Amino acid sequence: MKTNRKSSGRKYALAAAFLAANMNNVSVSAFSTPSSYFRSVPSSESRTTKHVMRAMAVAAKPQSKAPVVVSEEAEELSHSATTLRLTPSYDLFQLLAEEEGGVVPESMTGNSHRDPHVLKGDKEDTLQNVKLVDFLEKKKKIETLPDPFKMVEKELKPFADSIKELVSTDQAILSNAAKHFFEKRHGKRFRPTIVQLMAKAVAAAEPEKIEVNGDGGWDASGASDVTVNESNHQGSEVWRKQAQLGQIVEMIHVASLIHDDVLDEADTRRGGEAVHKLYSNKVAVLGGDFLLARASLLLARLENTAVVQIMATALESLVSGEIMQLKSPPETLVKMETYLRKSYYKTASLICYACRSTALLGGHNYSSTVATACEEFGFHMGLAFQIQDDILDFTAAENILGKPALADMDLGLSTAPILYAAQEYKELQPLIMRRFKKKGDKQTALEYLYKGPDAMNKARGLALFHAEKAVEALLRLPQSEARDALIRLTYVVITRKK
Repeated sequence: MKTNRKSSGRKYALAAAFLAANMNNVSVSAFSTPSSYFRSVPSSESRTTKHVMRAMAVAAKPQSKAPVVVSEEAEELSHSATTLRLTPSYDLFQLLAEEEGGVVPESMTGNSHRDPHVLKGDKEDTLQNVKLVDFLEKKKKIETLPDPFKMVEKELKPFADSIKELVSTDQAILSNAAKHFFEKRHGKRFRPTIVQLMAKAVAAAEPEKIEVNGDGGWDASGASDVTVNESNHQGSEVWRKQAQLGQIVEMIHVASLIHDDVLDEADTRRGGEAVHKLYSNKVAVLGGDFLLARASLLLARLENTAVVQIMATALESLVSGEIMQLKSPPETLVKMETYLRKSYYKTASLICYACRSTALLGGHNYSSTVATACEEFGFHMGLAFQIQDDILDFTAAENILGKPALADMDLGLSTAPILYAAQEYKELQPLIMRRFKKKGDKQTALEYLYKGPDAMNKARGLALFHAEKAVEALLRLPQSEARDALIRLTYVVITRKK
C-alpha cells in the first residue's frame, strides 16, 4: 500500500505547528506518570488557537519546489520582540573544511561566545587540545575515558518502562504501534544518552552573565531560573526536566522513523519489521502523530518557552529535511552542501537543538559559551553520525545494519561516498541528477565508487572532520567525567560498524 507523500508532509507540518503552540504550564516528575498527567488543560488564551489555525493554513498550502515549510512572511507574523530568532546551525558552524571550499561562518547571535578559556579558570584540563586522531592512531587509549553508556545506564534503566506508560492509550492498536520501538527495538538510546551526559557536563560550568544586545535581549535569556552544580545536580528539579527532554527527543526521533518508513516504503527497521508492515500505513502515520502529540505535552510541561521554541524548530527542521529530500532540484543533488544541509535537517538538528536546550534547562542563557558549545557539538556530532551511517550503507551487511543495505540508492539518494566519486568521475553526475532511475544506473554508480579508495576515504575524512569539530566544541566546557564520556561517544560514532 502506498502512502500519499504530500499529505504525509502536511501531517509533519501540522505536528510542528501543534508542538510550537502547545505551551501549557504543568509539571510532572522525571520518569513518572501521575494520574493527572493526561488530564485536559483549559486554554489560557484564545490566541493559541489562532496561532495553530494560522500555522495549519500555511501547512495546507501546496508546497513549492524550495524546501521550505513556512514562508518568511508567516514566520515574521509569529515573532515578537522577545521570541527567539534562531539561525540554522549550518549558518552558525562550519559545514566543510576550507580545502573543500568550506568557510568559517561570521560571528553572530548563536555562535559569538566561543572563547576556549573563559569557562576553565585555573583548573587543569588533562585533555586540552586532544584530537580524536590521537585515539585513532593509538597514541592515546580511548579506554582511559569514561564509557558513555555505562555512565548513564542506571539513569536510563527506567526509561523504557516510563516512556511506554507515557504513550499508552485506550486504543490498543495505536498504543502498540507507538510503543513498538520502545519495547522490542529500542536500540542503544543514542540521543537520550547524549542528553543525559550533556546535562551532567553543563552542571560543571558556572552560568555566565551575557550582555544584552540590540535583538531585544532574547539571546541573553532562556535560562532556567534554578541553577545547579555537579554536587547537587543528581535528583534535582533541573535534572528531572533534562531527563524528560531526553524522553521528548527519543519520542520525536521514533515518530520520524515511523513516518520515514511509510514514505520510503521500507520493510525493516532496527532488525525487525517496520511499523507500517506490522499494521498498516494509516496506523503507522497515526502512531507517529500520536508520539508527536505526547512529546508536545511533555515539552510544554518543561515550563521553559525558549526550550519549546527551540525544540519546535527542531521538529520543523525534520519536515524541511523530508521535503528537501523529495523536492530538491536536480542540479543541486550533485553538491556536497545540499547533502550536508539535508543531513542537518533530518539528523543533526534534533541532536544539536536538544543539546542547547539541555544547557538552557541547566541555567545557561541562549548565547552563553556553554549553550553555544552544546549546539556546536550536537551539530557536528549529528553530521558525523549521518555520514558514518551513509558509509555503512555501502560497507555493512543488511543483518548488521538492521535495515536494507544500499537503501539510499534505492530511494534515488546520493550520499557522501557517491558524491565524492562524482567529483572524480563526472560521468556519474547525470545519474545522480536523475536519481538512478534508469536501468543499470545503480550498478554503474557502484562500479565508479569502487574504482579506487579515494571516494570512500574522503567520506571517512568528512566524518572525521565533523567529529573533530565536535570534540573541539566539547573542550570549551570544564573538564568532567561526563564531558570526557561525550568525547569517547564521538569516537564510537565514527568507528562503529552498525
